[in-house]
Amino acid sequence: MVGQTVKFSLRGFNVHYGQFSALRNLNLDIWANEIFTVIGPANSGKTTFLNSLNRLIDLIPVSRCSGEIKLDGVDIRRGLEVEGLRRKVGIVFALPLSLPISIYENVVYGLRMQGVRDRRVLEQAVERSLRESYLWDEVKDRLHTPAMNLSGGQQQRLCMARILAGQPEVLLFDEPTSGLDPISTARIEETMLILKEKYTIVLVTNNVAQAARVGDRTTFFLMGEMIEVSDTSKMFTTPADKRTSDYITGKFG
Repeated sequence: MVGQTVKFSLRGFNVHYGQFSALRNLNLDIWANEIFTVIGPANSGKTTFLNSLNRLIDLIPVSRCSGEIKLDGVDIRRGLEVEGLRRKVGIVFALPLSLPISIYENVVYGLRMQGVRDRRVLEQAVERSLRESYLWDEVKDRLHTPAMNLSGGQQQRLCMARILAGQPEVLLFDEPTSGLDPISTARIEETMLILKEKYTIVLVTNNVAQAARVGDRTTFFLMGEMIEVSDTSKMFTTPADKRTSDYITGKFG
């Protein structure tokens, strides 16, 4: 669309696991500062797609990718080192992966791994990222207590803060609220809506209502194919493909 800045561009992108075709011929643009939601039934290729955007797919020995993915116009396989790519493109998984250390040390873990030692820099990063993940007010007086004492929803926002501490450009979310209660889910969704002002967000979700609530645009995957992509409001009111309509209305999936 005219006036939109393309963040990710995929052209003729395919993924195979051995002989199995997991994604086929994806042609898609993801825009800067949008929440791009991906829906579809199990085994439709959603997580494979997400893992391809920061090359976590490379960790699967039998995976084979072809075609092109560009980030800001640069091919992520030919023009970017994988470490640099993953600093730009962070991922939050379905289950909170809090480390068995303090809240503070969880947030600065990645920075320490990059060699950051300046205490003032680390403290600034902790406050900034906890504020961005809307967790600061809840934990500011107990930063040096075990992160495992936090609730599930708080741990998920702590994982967001750990990624935000590295100042990425893109946030990938793989079912980030699947194990959370409705109140925690709402907090995560509210946080994403605010974060898109500074970051590009790609959200994989099995919760079609969640996609309808937070997505700017939505794509529907089925058996490794992208069936359609459109503005979320349009997809949920007048989908172009009957298979999309059937999935959204619960006839399968």
